[in-house]
Amino acid sequence: MKFAMPFFSGATAQPVPGMAQRSRMMEYDQPLVWVVVLLMLFGMVMVYSASISLPDSRKYANYTNHHFLARQATFISVSMVAALFAFRVRIETWQKLAPYLFVGVLILLVLVLVPGLGKGVNGAKRWLSFKVFNLQPSELMKLVVVLYAADYTVRKQEYMHKLTKGFLPMMGAVAFVGLLLLLEPDLGALGVIVCIAMGILFLGGINGVWFGGIAATLVGIFTMVIMLSPWRRERIFAYLNPWEEANALGKAYQLSHSLIAFGRGEWFGVGLGGSVEKLHYLPEAHTDFLLAVIGEELGFVGVLVVVAMFYWIVKRAFEIGRHAIAVDQTFAGLTAKGIGIWIGVQAFINMGVNLGLLPTKGLTLPLMSYGGSGVLINCVGLAILLRIDYENRVLMRGGRV
Repeated sequence: MKFAMPFFSGATAQPVPGMAQRSRMMEYDQPLVWVVVLLMLFGMVMVYSASISLPDSRKYANYTNHHFLARQATFISVSMVAALFAFRVRIETWQKLAPYLFVGVLILLVLVLVPGLGKGVNGAKRWLSFKVFNLQPSELMKLVVVLYAADYTVRKQEYMHKLTKGFLPMMGAVAFVGLLLLLEPDLGALGVIVCIAMGILFLGGINGVWFGGIAATLVGIFTMVIMLSPWRRERIFAYLNPWEEANALGKAYQLSHSLIAFGRGEWFGVGLGGSVEKLHYLPEAHTDFLLAVIGEELGFVGVLVVVAMFYWIVKRAFEIGRHAIAVDQTFAGLTAKGIGIWIGVQAFINMGVNLGLLPTKGLTLPLMSYGGSGVLINCVGLAILLRIDYENRVLMRGGRV
């Protein structure tokens, strides 16, 4: 069933003379919108379930049982309003703004490290406090690097097979971002950003030999960073053997309790609200380990539904990107695929950490975990994806954007 969108189409679609009225009333991608909205609402319910007992602890003693639910509902509402505004912006405008946005977010990443400006939580300084909310610039950078890498690839298309003019400038920019993130530290965000940049460059036609060599070099750098950091090294060793008593009570505490949660859930879960691990056993149950609570309360079936929905979003993003390239909108196509890489990689890492497939990292589950910056930027990114699809439909029907 299709619905028209006169609110959007009237301001952007300018069909050529003789086209039917229907061409000016372009429909939006309803399934994509519904999947995103359902994931956010499902996440809000699970955030409430995972956080309802937190006021029993000393750390959250002044909070009400529905504190995190109310804030997450506010975050979602604000994010959807921001997404509507983002949808109104033409893709051509996003391309023009990409370099300036990149520089602006770089400045924010520097400000995070300035004493007195950056806010630290659990030993990491990743936030800028604005009284009403805390902004995490690394979340902004995930979206901005999609736009910047896509714009860079289009501008440097003729040099993409050359190392010095094509590949190294982009890698230099990513390396500077990486340095700032390592100083916070935020290795998880760095991993996502590197995957986004490398993925877009690969899709943009970078020389395969150089790509393989740089990818191998990056793996070596990540390995060196881990081995030279005692606490990261200890976390890796604990991940390899989480059930050893010292690890289960130490560095692998979160992982061991996450696995217990999945084990308790079995096929269909213990029922919504029935989790035991969220009762102060599993730290950060409402943020990084929300999937473990889903696994315990809704079982394998609940986890499978979440995985399927994220898979569908990533698949749809690549389809939209392919359609954009087919109508000669290369920047839009690379941006759409970059958004798919971003959502897919971050969801995969979070799920892998929860399931014990990857070492523990502080990455949230997109659209679902508690947090204002994450949900806001996810919604803006997906609104840009919807805009790309909208412009594809206009162009394919002979209109202009």
